[in-house]
Amino acid sequence: MKKIIVIGSSNMDMVVKTSHLPAPGETILGGEFFMNQGGKGANQAVAVERLGGNLIFMAKLGNDILGQQSIEYFKKEGIDTRYIALDENSASGVALISVDDHAENSIVVASGANMLLDEQDVDKVVEEMCEGDILLMQLEIPLQTVEYAARKAFEKGVKVVLNPAPARNLPKALLRYLYMITPNRIEAEMLTGIKITNDVDAEDVAKEINAMGVQNVIVTLGSKGCLIRENGASYRVDAFKVEPVDTTAAGDTFNGALCVALAEGMELKQAAVMASKASSIAVTRMGAQSSIPRREEL
Repeated sequence: MKKIIVIGSSNMDMVVKTSHLPAPGETILGGEFFMNQGGKGANQAVAVERLGGNLIFMAKLGNDILGQQSIEYFKKEGIDTRYIALDENSASGVALISVDDHAENSIVVASGANMLLDEQDVDKVVEEMCEGDILLMQLEIPLQTVEYAARKAFEKGVKVVLNPAPARNLPKALLRYLYMITPNRIEAEMLTGIKITNDVDAEDVAKEINAMGVQNVIVTLGSKGCLIRENGASYRVDAFKVEPVDTTAAGDTFNGALCVALAEGMELKQAAVMASKASSIAVTRMGAQSSIPRREEL
């Protein structure tokens, strides 16, 4: 099976359930608190592993109690930790998450060691890359590292998939290396400057990103499913109807599942349906990696 190489962040999520998200200056009494493995890179890696992908995961943690816990957790998940480095001089990444009664969340990330993942680290995994493999990345590590990894992968014939989250402006050079980009509505609006209020807007956004040099575009639209543009044509894939509890890691589950399906040779539309199914299960559960389903659940 084609390898799926995930390069990205790993955090410890500290989650509080609340009736509503606090306004600036407001203190509210929350409910349940729990800690959960998170970080967009690690979420996507766990999704790939649980859904049956041939995973290689690269990340950087602090050599602290949270980093050590993460390493043990990844081993229990069956994830190879060869490319997960522990930095002696930096703390592990932490995310502070509030989740309200409507399953909306508010997240603040202290990146820590994630921002030390650099080009020299990437060089260690480049030798694993073969033509036809998939490289999946996000934007919770340095943008320079993302661009370098994308270029190296592109040169080796690897399909580069970028989940451009958290939202930020991207260099044009990076876009040309991408096989696919998977922004949500906010990220797509930032990339193009086009406000999405209806299906036509979503298609215009996908066309605009396509014109920037990205081969395939999937704009994820939450409960409204996703809009896909490939081979000059656009179409929709509906979301599965569920009662959401927590949307944390829904997008990461979607991206991990999408790459597993593509690595197995599925057509893009079929892959998006599988990804939608996986993310629909994830939103019915609390937490990030704790919410990600296994293949038999699909």
